[in-house]
Amino acid sequence: MSDHPALEAAAVSKFYGDRPVLSRVDLTAHSGRLHGLLGPNGAGKTTLMRVLLGLVTSDGGTVRLLGRRLESTTGPVPEGVAGVVETPTFYPYLSGRQNLLVSARLDGLPSSLRRRRIDGALEQVGLTAHASARVAGYSAGMRQRLGLAAALIRAPRLLFLDEPTTSLDPRGAHQVRALVRRLADEGAAVVFSSHDMGEVEELCATVTVIDGGRVIFSGEVEDLRMRAPSLIHALHTSHDGRALDLASAQPGVRIRPMPDGGLEVRADLDALDSYIIALGCAGVAVRALERRMRSLESLFLELTSNPAPGEPAEAVATAASERHHATVAVS
Repeated sequence: MSDHPALEAAAVSKFYGDRPVLSRVDLTAHSGRLHGLLGPNGAGKTTLMRVLLGLVTSDGGTVRLLGRRLESTTGPVPEGVAGVVETPTFYPYLSGRQNLLVSARLDGLPSSLRRRRIDGALEQVGLTAHASARVAGYSAGMRQRLGLAAALIRAPRLLFLDEPTTSLDPRGAHQVRALVRRLADEGAAVVFSSHDMGEVEELCATVTVIDGGRVIFSGEVEDLRMRAPSLIHALHTSHDGRALDLASAQPGVRIRPMPDGGLEVRADLDALDSYIIALGCAGVAVRALERRMRSLESLFLELTSNPAPGEPAEAVATAASERHHATVAVS
């Protein structure tokens, strides 16, 4: 891994009218690493990606790509930089291969490299069998993978991916994650945007969390994990009142009744194990124990939930937990 960042963005700001969309955002990514860009929908992730790729002019700050300063939106990005932002678009009446050929020509790729790069990119994204089919017949997931192939024909050393698994089925998403891991292992810097904490936790060693256009955390995923609250479980017992009383004698266990019945338990696994054993010894049967949220998901919701004036952070975290549980329950 190079000591010099592949991406250096400092104090990047963007306004639409009087509305700030990005407020002095810093972002750094190194070669050979996957860097997560995490935030809820509307946090400013896509706008930031557009600024970093020179598709949108910033209203402040500096961007350096592979050591070169990005000066404006009029010139090309440096060789070795590529990205997929939002939903990629193609000529629907051309085949996937023909669309990639157009991209390669517009990008100035030498004819001696075009076929090899295009064939390799199609194989990497799993579209070889569909390469001769017109894009008009492609599914949303196939178009997403074709967009990734268009980025790969540039042999990127710095790659920006804006929520690349959103339109994919589980198998396709798994293939894309495996591909970006391999690209990082081969030395590329990959900036991977997502609103899914679990996906970022699985893939990335470092992460920048933004909300409302502002950076609210940037650093190692492990450092973020150390800040995470305890796991949250929903517990149903034969005697919830007795279970509440027993929890007061259990170190590391926080518990409260839930509005729809049962108990919400916050505890790490060791403390939870001791508590469940104590319930059994006291003759309180555990009828259901369901994990409501992973600890990093809980922290993500807490970080990206803006409290009303005077509202305590604990109330925000609890409300976020309940919103998340309701979403999971109906999905």
